[in-house]
Amino acid sequence: MLRVILLGPPGAGKGTQAAKIIEKYKIPHISTGDILRMNIKAGTPLGVKAKDYMNKGELVPDDLIISIVEDRFFEDDCKSGCLLDGFPRTVYQAEMLDDYLGKKGFSIDKVLNINVNQEALIQRIIGRRVCRTCGATYHIKNMPSKVEGICDVCGGELYQRKDDTAETVKNRISVYNAQTKPLIEYYNKTGRLINIDGLSDSDKVFSDIVSELGE
Repeated sequence: MLRVILLGPPGAGKGTQAAKIIEKYKIPHISTGDILRMNIKAGTPLGVKAKDYMNKGELVPDDLIISIVEDRFFEDDCKSGCLLDGFPRTVYQAEMLDDYLGKKGFSIDKVLNINVNQEALIQRIIGRRVCRTCGATYHIKNMPSKVEGICDVCGGELYQRKDDTAETVKNRISVYNAQTKPLIEYYNKTGRLINIDGLSDSDKVFSDIVSELGE
């Protein structure tokens, strides 16, 4: 059983590595970002509350996030493990997660921390484009679609998310540094933290991850 948390600032490549991890290890990807965006698109009460925070590049409050993660964590497809992406974001959330899992007799096995400097992060994010239809992600320089503005997977329209502008990105990184970075120290103290160099190409980053998680 493999329960892993994926950490790293906005634009560190967590989405790319998450896809590779779940394919190799056959575990579900629990992405709070995806769950929140689905709720926003559906106009649910949670989505309405979360939309304002996300558009400003701010973190969604703990009580909203924790409620959806706890419901998801013990669904049938998570019995063999899971990859948590986008949660926890704060030490408080991490403590609540450890407490919740501990009461169930489980724990987080390893925490992957992908490191990328701020300048590189900004360039990565403002160039990101997402498919409106299937959610596939591209980059105008590093990973462009075959036809500009058109998704290779489904032919849907590619767009720049409102929270991928330079101003919002800087705010998101600032929020990350203030609230999420302390998680590195929290998990390091328990011996579960694994630092990964995110400046390498995606294949090298994944190779480093596999070396740490095992075949």
